[in-house]
Amino acid sequence: MDFKRVTLFTGHYGSGKTSLAVAWAKYLRAEGKAVAVYDLDIVNPYFRTADHRRELEESGISLIASQFAGSNVDLPSLPAELYAAVEDRHTCAVLDIGGDDRGAVALGRYVPSILDEDDYEMLFVVNFFRPLTRTPEHALGVLREVETACGMRATALVNNSNLGAETAARDVLDTQKKMDALAGLCGLPVKMTSAARRLADALEGKAENLFYMDG
Repeated sequence: MDFKRVTLFTGHYGSGKTSLAVAWAKYLRAEGKAVAVYDLDIVNPYFRTADHRRELEESGISLIASQFAGSNVDLPSLPAELYAAVEDRHTCAVLDIGGDDRGAVALGRYVPSILDEDDYEMLFVVNFFRPLTRTPEHALGVLREVETACGMRATALVNNSNLGAETAARDVLDTQKKMDALAGLCGLPVKMTSAARRLADALEGKAENLFYMDG
């Protein structure tokens, strides 16, 4: 699957963007790339890339996160090392952006450099089983909020619709029409449909650009 040097994952809470960011970083590492993950999810103390620190480091992937990651402190504090995401052009940077417009604000200070290099993609992750993104129209509203807050436009969509451990292949497939409708509304391509690796046999040949994750 093609990729850019900088990949930004954003989406509403419960979209699964953090799990996707971790899986994508491991995919890039398996491709032989130097990879660093940057945790910009500063507004949500419950679902953070920092929770995957050991998993990432064991894969040879660097993790840069807020000093408050994994705590109850909800302050917009970002380490200076985050600037490496746009300065070190020999490393693939994977950015996990906050789950709503407030979290996207944290990205704003890095936008000029990212746009100047022009080697990025911003992926909007959607889980149509979540309450606030059950319809293409609702998902479009969240997307526009994020874009306005961070000052960047998304470049592609990711269908990550799931019900956790209870997800069946039909749950993934049944959301394809909604994803196609969202793509039509916002004029963006669907980069991939992500799913648990255990569903591979049931999904092969039934969806395009499948991206499997452990779990």
